[in-house]
Amino acid sequence: MEIILYLSVAVIAIAFLVLVIYLAKTLKSLQGTLDNVSHTLAGLERQLDGVTKETTVLLHKTNSLATDIQQKSENLNSVVTAVKEVGDSVRKFNGSIQKITSSVNTQLEQNKDKISQVVQWSNVLLEIKDKWKMRKEDPYQYNVSEKQMLPPERTRERARY
Repeated sequence: MEIILYLSVAVIAIAFLVLVIYLAKTLKSLQGTLDNVSHTLAGLERQLDGVTKETTVLLHKTNSLATDIQQKSENLNSVVTAVKEVGDSVRKFNGSIQKITSSVNTQLEQNKDKISQVVQWSNVLLEIKDKWKMRKEDPYQYNVSEKQMLPPERTRERARY
């Protein structure tokens, strides 16, 4: 019985040794896997640091861009206000021109007869002036009694007499 006891202790020892060997292999494999995971996490941490830095830079640029847009928006508001004021001024100017035009039209309507008389008198004066000029330039060419222009041949004939 003692042999059985020694044999069973030996079998238990051998089984324990096999268990320890497989457990050591498993732990070694697990250690390799954990090392790979550790390296992967270290790489991810570096990438995350880079992404964090880029995000910070992007956030600063976004803030400066938002500030710039706000300033330009305020400047644009002043331009819009100026354009509105110009539009108001043009509208007032157009109103003034319309008032002046209507005033001139009413004055023309009221003085239509007087204006037509002035035009007639000015036409008469211009005719008299033209006749006077023609008489001064060549008194023989203009026949005062016939009140018409003589042809050039007859003016030469008169000049001979």
